[in-house]
Amino acid sequence: MGNLFGRKKQSRVTEQDKAILQLKQQRDKLKQYQKRITQQLEREREIARQLLRDGRKERAKLLLKKKRYREQLLDKTENQITSLETMVQSIEFTQIEMKVMEGLQFGNECLNKMHQVMSIEEVERILDETQEAVEYQRQIDELLAGSFTQEDEDAILEELNAITQEQIELPEVPSEPLPEKIPEKVAVKASPDWAPRRPAQARPAGADGAARRTRGSPSG
Repeated sequence: MGNLFGRKKQSRVTEQDKAILQLKQQRDKLKQYQKRITQQLEREREIARQLLRDGRKERAKLLLKKKRYREQLLDKTENQITSLETMVQSIEFTQIEMKVMEGLQFGNECLNKMHQVMSIEEVERILDETQEAVEYQRQIDELLAGSFTQEDEDAILEELNAITQEQIELPEVPSEPLPEKIPEKVAVKASPDWAPRRPAQARPAGADGAARRTRGSPSG
C-alpha cells in the first residue's frame, strides 16, 4: 500500500520546457529593468533642464554623463532581451523538429515492419498465384462452354423462346371480379305442325261440289 500511494507520477515537463521557462523569466526581468531605466532617464533629463535654468551647469553636465551611461546599459539590456527571445524561439523550434523526427522515425519503423511482412518476393509470388488462378478459371469456363452439344444448344434456345412467348402472350389477370352470366331466354319459333290454324272461311256450296267432282273425275 505504501508503494501504491507513495509512487511519484512521471512528470511531463521536459528539460527543454524548463530551459524555456528560465529564459522567459530572465527576459521578463530584463524588460522590467529596461522600463525602470527608461523612467529614470526621463526624470534625469528633466532634472538637468532645471539645473541649467538655475545656472548649475557643472551639476547638469555630471547628471548628463550619468544619463549617458544608463543609456548604454539600456542598449545592452535591449540586446540581451533580443538574445533571450532568439534562444527561446530556437529551443521551441527545435522541439517541433524533434516531434517531426520522432514521427518520421515511428513511420520508418512501421514501414520496415510492413516491408518485412510484404517483401518484393512475397508480392511477386502473390501476383503469380493470382494470375495462375485467373488462368485456371478461364480454362474451366472454356471447358464448361464447350461441353454442350448442338442438341443441348437447340433445347436451350427452344426453352428460351417458349419463356419469351409466354411473357408476350400471357393476358393480364383482371383485378375486379367478373359479373355473373344471366341465362338468355329461348326464342320460340313458329312451326307449321303446331302453329295455330286460322278459322276456315265459308265457301259456296256450288264451288265445293265442283271441286269434289273435279278431283273424282278421271283425267281425260
